[in-house]
Amino acid sequence: MVTREDLLRYAHENYGTQSEHPWPEYPLSEILRHERNRKWYALITDVSRNKVGLHGDEPIDILNVKCDPDMVLALSSQEGFSRAWHMNKKHWLTVILNGTVTDDEIYRLLDLSYELTK
Repeated sequence: MVTREDLLRYAHENYGTQSEHPWPEYPLSEILRHERNRKWYALITDVSRNKVGLHGDEPIDILNVKCDPDMVLALSSQEGFSRAWHMNKKHWLTVILNGTVTDDEIYRLLDLSYELTK
C-alpha cells in the first residue's frame, strides 16, 4: 500500500520535488509543485472519510492529481477514487490511500499529473 511517505520519496527521487506546507493550520496538507512554473501537480492531505464517499469521520490520507477530464469521469466512479476533494472536479481526481488502488496505478497517475502540469 502506497503511503504519504512513499509518495514524497517518489516525488523527490523522480522529480527533485520537496513538499511544501502552505497552510500552517493544516500540517498534514502537503503540495507538490514544479520548481520552474510553480504549478501544483499533487496535493497530499488527510480528510474525513465521509468527504470521499466512505463511511465514518476518521481521517484518511488522499492524493489529488490532475487528469484528463475523461479519465476523471471514468475513474471517479470506481472504488478507491473520488471526484477531487477541494479542487476542480473536472480536471482533478482524488485517490484514496487505503490500499484499494494499486501502487503502480497511483504512481502512474502521479507521473501523468506531473506531465500535464509541466
